[in-house]
Parts: sequence; C-alpha cells; structure tokens
Amino acid sequence: MSDKTMTAEQVVSRLESGMTLGIGGWGSRRKPMALVRALLRSDVSDLTVVSYGGPDVGMLAAAGRLRKLVTAFVTLDSIPLEPHYRAARERGAVELMEIDEAMFMWGLRAAANRLPFLPVRAGIGSDVMRVNPGLKTVTSPYEDGETFVAVPALRLDAALVHVHRADRLGNGQYLGPDPYFDDLFCEAADAAYVSCERIVDTAELTKEAAPQTLLVKRHTVTGVVEAPNGAHFTSCAPDHGRDEAFQKQYASMPWPQFAARFLDGDEQAYQSAVQTWHKEQA
Repeated sequence: MSDKTMTAEQVVSRLESGMTLGIGGWGSRRKPMALVRALLRSDVSDLTVVSYGGPDVGMLAAAGRLRKLVTAFVTLDSIPLEPHYRAARERGAVELMEIDEAMFMWGLRAAANRLPFLPVRAGIGSDVMRVNPGLKTVTSPYEDGETFVAVPALRLDAALVHVHRADRLGNGQYLGPDPYFDDLFCEAADAAYVSCERIVDTAELTKEAAPQTLLVKRHTVTGVVEAPNGAHFTSCAPDHGRDEAFQKQYASMPWPQFAARFLDGDEQAYQSAVQTWHKEQA
C-alpha cells in the first residue's frame, strides 16, 4: 500500500484546462478551498465544474476559469446567492445546467457505478425539463410503465474534496453533521484528491469517531493533501465554524481587490493575510 500524500501544487499540476472537475462540500460548508486557491494560482481554465456550489464556484467564475457549471444551487448559506457567481451569470459568462438536488445526486451515483444514466422521478412536471431540453425520459419496462427522467451520469475527470481526517493511504473521515456526497464525487471521478485538516495514522481514524464516519475509501483516492484550515472560510465543524465576518468581506469586496489582497501568494500567505485582516477589524 502506497503513500499518497501530495501538496496542493502537485494536485493542480495534474489538472488540465478543459477538464470536468467535481468539487465536494455543500454551499459554504466543508469546501476544499485550499485546493481551489491552488487552482486559482495556476493557469488551468475552461473548466466544467460539477458542484453543490459555494465560494468554490464563485471564485472560479470571478477569475474567468469556469466555462460550464452543473449544479443544483450556488449559495453561501448565510448569504443566499453567491454574489460573484451571480455577476458572472448576469454577464452571460458561464454556461449553466441547473438540476434538482436529487437529480444531481443520481447523476453522481450513475457515474460512480459506470452507468450512462439512472431513472428518477424528480424533475417530472417541473421547469427542470424546460430549461434543460437535452434531458430525456425513459419508460419502465415493467407492467406499471411509469415515465422517469433519465439523469445522465456526471462523469468527472477529477474530484476535489475536503474531510476532517485522512491517512496517507487515502482513507478519509468526516466528523461533522453531514457527508455532503463527497464519497460519490470520489467514486464518480477518474482521479480524486482529498485535502484534510490533519493526516493521522490509520489506526487513529476509528479512535476519534465511529467506523461509519470513514467516508472516503482509499481505492477511490489518488492523492491526499494535509491542509489545516483548508476549508476556510467555509465551515468544517467541529474543527472550525464558518468565518462569517470574512465571508461577508469576500461577498462585498470587488473581485480584483479580493484576489490581489488574499490570493497573491501561496496558502501560507493566504492564511497570514486573513489573520492580518481580522486584527485590523478588531
């Protein structure tokens, strides 16, 4: 069994422009922001992003790296609509496939099982079908003959997720209130990269919590990155909550100013800039 530890920069070096990239987490909760920031420091662009969207989507859209988005929503939770994403959509800068949350999950599950689609009742009788004219329906081959939406598999070239703990082999553990489908993102991808708050020995993964918290299995993981506070400014409870003050700053600050102050440098420079900003607000 091999050591899969990597740096965020090594992860990004394996990504290419034009890829379909899945990003785990949910809204402004447990997003792999250290990996997203590393991606923003690269020249990778023209991405199709599949995400229950939050600031990951907003930053990539604001930076002009996003060509197409597949999502059920893009929110900062305490701020209902992600403002940088909204601005990009209003400019017509991002192609959008917006589907129901359950349809999104079923698309990931189809990809995880290497199926071309899965049938689902969600979407029938709604505007989801109108705004996505490419979606097709299928009829049950059994006696009931019910009609379903055939949700296409959301196959990913790569996935980025953030968990609380991981070992060097690629096993990932969540300790918070919800898994946010991060396991499906990894299973649906050709390559999956997991950042974590802390790398621990394999034996420690079951000391801190029950075995069922071992969400991500090593056979689905390509690389592991230790990134303390790597979900900032999104929440990663119980390790840390959402940095609401900084999120408000992100939402209200023009993107060029935000990028120049907080993203001009490596991850250590980002964390230092955030600490300095908080001191200025005190």
